[in-house]
Amino acid sequence: MDKVLEYLKQHQEEIMEDLKTLVLAESPSHSKVRVDQCGEVIQQLFKKHLDVEAEVIFQEHAGNHLRFSYGEGDAQILIICHFDTVWEVGRLSYRVEGNKAYGPGILDMKGGITQALWALKACRELGISLNKKIVFLCTGDEEVGSKTSRALIEREALKSEVVLVPEPAAPHTGALKTVRKGVGKFSIKIKGKAAHAGQDHQNGISAIQELAHQVLFLHSLTDYESDTTLNVGVVQGGSSGNVVAEQAELAVDLRISQLGEGERVSEIIYGLKPHQEGISLQVSGGVVRPPMERTAQNEKLFNLAKTCSSELGFHLTEESVGGGSDGNFTSALGIPTLDGLGPVGEGNHAEHEHIEINQLPVRAALIAHLLRKL
Repeated sequence: MDKVLEYLKQHQEEIMEDLKTLVLAESPSHSKVRVDQCGEVIQQLFKKHLDVEAEVIFQEHAGNHLRFSYGEGDAQILIICHFDTVWEVGRLSYRVEGNKAYGPGILDMKGGITQALWALKACRELGISLNKKIVFLCTGDEEVGSKTSRALIEREALKSEVVLVPEPAAPHTGALKTVRKGVGKFSIKIKGKAAHAGQDHQNGISAIQELAHQVLFLHSLTDYESDTTLNVGVVQGGSSGNVVAEQAELAVDLRISQLGEGERVSEIIYGLKPHQEGISLQVSGGVVRPPMERTAQNEKLFNLAKTCSSELGFHLTEESVGGGSDGNFTSALGIPTLDGLGPVGEGNHAEHEHIEINQLPVRAALIAHLLRKL
């Protein structure tokens, strides 16, 4: 058996204890206090296993971000992780059932943080030298759009030769992610004219009626051949059943596979015209994550990972997925980026979120081998 994999399998229970500790430090994105407390747990783990201190990048409202630097070298490899989650405190519980461990953020992406940490620990303990500096960037606002961390991620990526992202592997297959869709978020506010729905209906201009027209048009922009989808996921408006609605608002999610599609659809959304006289529209938002497009550099990096997996005794595949990650930012800058290096499991953002325990050491060994070859 490969010595790195053997070491990690021997320490599987310790890896799970670290992961349990991290999962129990619940960290919903909108709670700065909780995210920062989770960040303190991460700092303790890095100090314990790698003897490194964090550079804490303080944030006023979002969770603080953490930067760790390990080893030396003129060049660096960047590992990007996030430790905020989509789950409110107490919504999910930590539990183990056979080979599966469940809990808030265990798959997305506290398992990935733990794996990457133990990959480096294995290299350290086994005396495997790495000729590049490894920078860990652990951020606290990925699940809400990386608004405060994006500039930090891009700045660090531009100093790096390669970016590794231990986000969850593709479900069912364990595949790495070499293509991700870009993400657009738009808000459209509609203003009409209020009137009594019974005695003055003819003088009202319904914002909700306008909303219905706009929703139908926006959904018609979905083009599966171009891999472009639009979804109006939230609508609200009006004040009472007996009042012609003066106000309405809708939230639009856009997914694209090519940046040019994002520019094209954004122009259409900003050019929306009212269907009714007397209606005004206010549009805000845009593309918040560029797509991770298939590039020769990313493909070369995947092939290296595939070689590593063969050495570890398993076959690795790649997939295109609809969700975005912070790897979208780094790949769009032209930095070779490989995503999906995290745990094997299912239920990302779902109540059955879980990892496969016996795959933790295998995926950690994959990261360790990649670091060694890079």
